[in-house]
Amino acid sequence: MLQIGDTIISFDVLREKFLCDLGACKGACCVEGDAGAPVEEDEVAKLEEVLPVIWEELTPAARAVIERQGVAYIDSEGDLVTSIVDDKDCVFARHDERGCCYCAIEKAYRAGRTDFYKPISCHLYPIRVSRYGSYTAVNYHRWEVCRAAIALGRKENLPVYKFLKEPLIRKFGEAWYEELEIAAEQIVVKLKIEN
Repeated sequence: MLQIGDTIISFDVLREKFLCDLGACKGACCVEGDAGAPVEEDEVAKLEEVLPVIWEELTPAARAVIERQGVAYIDSEGDLVTSIVDDKDCVFARHDERGCCYCAIEKAYRAGRTDFYKPISCHLYPIRVSRYGSYTAVNYHRWEVCRAAIALGRKENLPVYKFLKEPLIRKFGEAWYEELEIAAEQIVVKLKIEN
């Protein structure tokens, strides 16, 4: 484990390889699982704010879920998560003509229609961030649907933390990320020597 400020970072974030392969997985992370994506409390207002911008792009089923329970709910583990349709699809998930899933919020952001990218947990995936009292844990999450991303990451030799540079800076700041890069280089070298 590596500590930067009040964050504890798993070595897996530094040594594991990852590069999303949307052509292979078709965006399964937005439609698989038993709950929605984790949402921070201040993000609920942002999700509600962006709704009028993306409302017509959402499926009728997603709109019905949002009208009934809102953009987020508390799941069975007590976590605040995005609302889902039919116990799987995120309400903000859409499919393009190739069958690939995309986020309606991210699409609106990229088109300059909103200043909210998407929930930070989605942007950070496959990293999961958890708060434990006085520190924040930064862990690499393994999921079968990301098999192709792991293979592509290994092929391109792209560590998780480099793949997720933009969202890590969004979450923790530029200075934090610079410290992570320096520590990662030293740790990876040390781990190679030990192995």
